[in-house]
Amino acid sequence: MIELKNIVVKFGDFTALHDINVEVKEGEFFTFLGPSGCGKTTTLRTITGFIEPVEGTVMVNDQDITHVPIEKRNIGIVFQSYALFPTMTVYDNIAFGLKVKKMRKPEIDRKVKEIAKKVDLSDEQLQKAVSQLSGGQQQRVAIARALVTGPAIICMDEPLSNLDAKLRVQLRNELKKMQKEFGITTIYVTHDQEEALTLSDRIAVFNKGYIEQIGTPNEVYNFSKTEFVCNFIGDINRLSDEVVSSVKAAGGEVDPGKHNYVRLERLHVNVEPEPGQVALPGRVTMREYYGLYIKYYIDLGSQTLKVIEKNDGVRIYEEGQQVQVILDPRDIMAYEPGEEIEVGQ
Repeated sequence: MIELKNIVVKFGDFTALHDINVEVKEGEFFTFLGPSGCGKTTTLRTITGFIEPVEGTVMVNDQDITHVPIEKRNIGIVFQSYALFPTMTVYDNIAFGLKVKKMRKPEIDRKVKEIAKKVDLSDEQLQKAVSQLSGGQQQRVAIARALVTGPAIICMDEPLSNLDAKLRVQLRNELKKMQKEFGITTIYVTHDQEEALTLSDRIAVFNKGYIEQIGTPNEVYNFSKTEFVCNFIGDINRLSDEVVSSVKAAGGEVDPGKHNYVRLERLHVNVEPEPGQVALPGRVTMREYYGLYIKYYIDLGSQTLKVIEKNDGVRIYEEGQQVQVILDPRDIMAYEPGEEIEVGQ
């Protein structure tokens, strides 16, 4: 559906994108994830036509659109700021692209009302000025405006970042539901790891203008290809040399010469170790209660490990309590020292 081949983007002497290669399948929800300034929005703007690469090609359905004007790419765009016309009604905002295409009024009316219903905007809201709507409602208007022209692709640049936390979660779920319903190929840009893991079919993790890994949410989280990805996606423990030595002394397969990491939920407290697992004695120094789970900070002497345990309402450990942390060496992700700077491989 969408293919980026060897894309290089420069701003003066600064190279913003280094040899970017991405293939997005039809109907896929594909997320560009990374910290600020990593190149994810630049890549999105290259797809939509706001930026022209100095090298490489942008292909859609086997057609080269690298130099095709923005308005002829048949791509819907939802901006971070929504870019709505505040003094115009919701109806006129959604209808804007259809009027530009010089569609007849009855056809415009049918399409606007059809798409409004799908994104849960009422007839009453259609007659209001955009400035009278809440942030969540404005976001729906932006999505409706992007979808009403029937684009083959929709690109969203951090569309939830201006909303409060509760509304972000609510609209995140609605976004995914709408995308499934429309079956439209979606490129989504975010710096929010949880958002990316929740929404995406696949994720491209960006760092300093390179792509470090492309994979499913499970692949980038549980099988992080590089040390950067392993640290950026979710919370993780880097094991100290002393802990690595203890694991190795207990017969665990671990390389002391590498940087070794383990996810919080892979560790367990005070359970009977199974064959191959290692028990590490420690003391609870702090706990954070989240309802569904509890996060413990456990001092092993050489380091403090963070452990997430499911909250069963029975086994709750107090600060100062002596415990054992059970670690399975097979859950360790290991990286060569210096590997984190060898991006783009």
